[in-house]
Amino acid sequence: MATAKPDLESWQESTGKAKRGVPEGLWIRCQGCRSTVYRRSVEENLFICPECDHHFIVPGQIRIQQLLDPDSFEEWFADLRPADPLGFVDKMPYAERLKAEAKRTGMSEACVAGRGYMRGRPLVFALTDSNFIMGSMGSVVGEKLTRAVEAATEKKLPLVILSGSGGGARMHEGIYSLMQMAKVSAALGRFHDAGGLYISVLTHPTMGGVAASFASLGDLTLAEPKALIGFAGPRVVQATVNEKLPPGFQTSEFLLKHGFVDRIVHRHDLRSEIARIIDYCGR
Repeated sequence: MATAKPDLESWQESTGKAKRGVPEGLWIRCQGCRSTVYRRSVEENLFICPECDHHFIVPGQIRIQQLLDPDSFEEWFADLRPADPLGFVDKMPYAERLKAEAKRTGMSEACVAGRGYMRGRPLVFALTDSNFIMGSMGSVVGEKLTRAVEAATEKKLPLVILSGSGGGARMHEGIYSLMQMAKVSAALGRFHDAGGLYISVLTHPTMGGVAASFASLGDLTLAEPKALIGFAGPRVVQATVNEKLPPGFQTSEFLLKHGFVDRIVHRHDLRSEIARIIDYCGR
């Protein structure tokens, strides 16, 4: 005897209508609490989980919209493009990887820099975005940051750099990448000597050569909650020293306790807190 089909399947066959599914991308998994949360709720909450307050990684252009006054950002150095000095090849040629990343992210590089306003206060603003080759620092990233620092020095404007780099120096460019750490740091030294105010904002993740150079050189260093900040990742460190690491190792809370960052600022408060610091410092 044949088994009767459920009424819904019989109706679909008779009408030719397919079963409705949930649209792809409508729900996302929170990396903090592992809950499945409604994407729109997360986006409307500044990319913060409504269940556990986990701060999601935010694309660079959305960061600009969150922090700066509407339509106030003027991007600089957008025409700079990375070269392939080594003819580097790993899983694919570096030149092809750059094209693929640009197509996927809509960015030409992992750094965006320019001038904008934050609650009416003019400033030079730059960020690194982990969506583009993990925000690693190649020659163009270093050049954009250096030019942004020099422009802030010349125009006597406060400087804010928001770091979101899971990669350090970009191995695809060899020594051309490594030298950017020193180049940006030297520009920040000149900016400091000229009396400039530099606010460094560390977000998840800020690692490698970025953490070891400009990200740690702020006059004030702010961090978002539970951001991973350090040089080598905790798994690499634990495998190297063969010891169990302290709880919360390399999180912003751990680094605040040990004096590496000055303040942890919730994303909802970040815009107003930076503006308050600029006012307090008289810039």
